[in-house]
Amino acid sequence: MKLPAAILAVFASIAVTIDATVYFKEQFLDGEGWTSRWAESKHKSDYGQWKLTAGKFYGDAEADKGLQTSQDARFYALSARFEPFSNEGKPLVVQFTIKHEQKIDCGGGYVKIFPSDLDQSNMHGDSQYYIMFGPDICGYSTKKVHVIFNYKGQNHLIKKDIKCKDDELTHLYTLILNPDQTYEVKIDNEKVESGSLEEDWEMLPAKKIKDPDAKKPSDWDDRAKIDDPNDTKSEEWDKPETIPDPDAKKPDDWDEDMDGEWEPPMITNPEYKGEWKPKQIENPDYKGVWVHPEIDNPEYTQDATMYKFDKVGVLGLDLWQVKSGTIFDNFLIADDVKEAEEFGKETWGATKEPEKKMKDELEDMDRKVREEEDKSKKDTEGGDDDEEEEEDGEDEDEEEEGEHEEETDEDAGTEGEDKGKDEL
Repeated sequence: MKLPAAILAVFASIAVTIDATVYFKEQFLDGEGWTSRWAESKHKSDYGQWKLTAGKFYGDAEADKGLQTSQDARFYALSARFEPFSNEGKPLVVQFTIKHEQKIDCGGGYVKIFPSDLDQSNMHGDSQYYIMFGPDICGYSTKKVHVIFNYKGQNHLIKKDIKCKDDELTHLYTLILNPDQTYEVKIDNEKVESGSLEEDWEMLPAKKIKDPDAKKPSDWDDRAKIDDPNDTKSEEWDKPETIPDPDAKKPDDWDEDMDGEWEPPMITNPEYKGEWKPKQIENPDYKGVWVHPEIDNPEYTQDATMYKFDKVGVLGLDLWQVKSGTIFDNFLIADDVKEAEEFGKETWGATKEPEKKMKDELEDMDRKVREEEDKSKKDTEGGDDDEEEEEDGEDEDEEEEGEHEEETDEDAGTEGEDKGKDEL
């Protein structure tokens, strides 16, 4: 019996789900229940506080709730424990979403994966971790994705520069570590970097080193060009750089007894040609650039287990932020890349467009409010100007009336005087 392709696809999907192991998943879907699963460090008394919120804009009011930093200029230290595991022989996938809705200026947005023996109550910046992964932003110069692995007690930074997202929307960050010593970094389910542990981190000594016993032969000529032995300087070449000004004249009031012997000022010699150098020709004895021979590094030993971490047991948020407001959500640690991709689509993928739409609508509303406020302010200022003009006009009218009354009084007085004169 031949099964339809659709049914086979369902079986294949079920098989992938069964084979996948999810070590840790956190979506904060049970309200304040997260406080029983996450532990705050007591290493310092002034760590920043976290709050559960979907933020100012979101795609789903409940599904987008995550942990948000709530106090400016603070260190944060929070962690969650899970059943210890080893990634030996299996991929390790670390994934989470992050939203810097506060227009972050300087602050971390990464997670740390710790061994299971971490004392969560004393977690701090110097606590030894296995992996540090995620965005870090500070000013215009630092906008990168950290990928740091601890190997034999030393933290090793990736040699490549991976640019992170620096807008205010939610983004999905994924790190894939494979048992063949390769890795992949994805942002929003798209690959942004990949390579091998040995090439992109300096965990192991170099395979080759310069032979300490090798030296460049004494007769090795590595000059590509040499002076032409047949080239000679012309007789006209040797002219001084400056000469006495031929147009200068001794001032009439120059007193040699008082001022000394007069000398004309110096000017640039128009015939000066600079320092003479013979022309260059090809060196017939040129042997090329001497390359220092290399030998196998006796200190190099291949390690096929660089990718492996034993007793992985804690995910932590250990970071500093100048401006708070970052929201962490949708944490996943698993051994299956497809599982992580599907989880990313179900969470970030399902809400990214509605979130952007809501953000755009809020910005449009804010813009309209500002425009109305500006218009109202201008109208108010214009009204004040009109009132001032009216008051000025009233003052002028009052002054004119006063002047008119004074003139009337004067006229009346004059008439009285004239009448008195007539009666006399």
